[in-house]
Amino acid sequence: MSNQQPAPQGKLSPLSSFIFASRWLQLPLYLGLIAAQAVYVFHFWVELVHLLEAAFGSQTALQALVNSIGYKADAPITSLNETVIMLVVLALIDVVMISNLLIMVIVGGYETFVSRLNLEDHPDQPEWLDHVNASVLKVKLGTAIIGISSIHLLKTFINAANYDEKVLMWQTIIHMAFLLSAIAIAYADRLMSHHEKAH
Repeated sequence: MSNQQPAPQGKLSPLSSFIFASRWLQLPLYLGLIAAQAVYVFHFWVELVHLLEAAFGSQTALQALVNSIGYKADAPITSLNETVIMLVVLALIDVVMISNLLIMVIVGGYETFVSRLNLEDHPDQPEWLDHVNASVLKVKLGTAIIGISSIHLLKTFINAANYDEKVLMWQTIIHMAFLLSAIAIAYADRLMSHHEKAH
């Protein structure tokens, strides 16, 4: 009778351990995205402060807003008008939606590709994180990108007088390409999930 003990289940070879540990190389990338998120937060507050100052009559803040949104009018802009307010608010919404996208990539990507966050009992655990995997993350990211593209397109159409016709056409085409891509990804994910259930 042999005294040789079977190898423990789940034990990795040194090479397998090294390859598996390489997932931690993604950590600086997620930390970099957190830094980018901080830049977006700062940009959001700068624009919001300019909007509030312009509402109280500051010409410097108003000019900063007009320059940042790329708005041009036939007559000089001396006070906030509805179009400027709308474009600034859409820009703020755009920042928020991109920040949401960053959070999905940071939290969902880290949870999926690097390490578990163990948030099961945390009261603030995002609902979508319960069933997140690479496929779900792709669909959610595609949906978020469509939302961001929609905001950009709306901003362009509101400020259409300052854009070339080709720019308007290409932005619309690119938005439609994003939409079709997201539909294709969602459809492929649905087919794969049905195939996995069948087996």
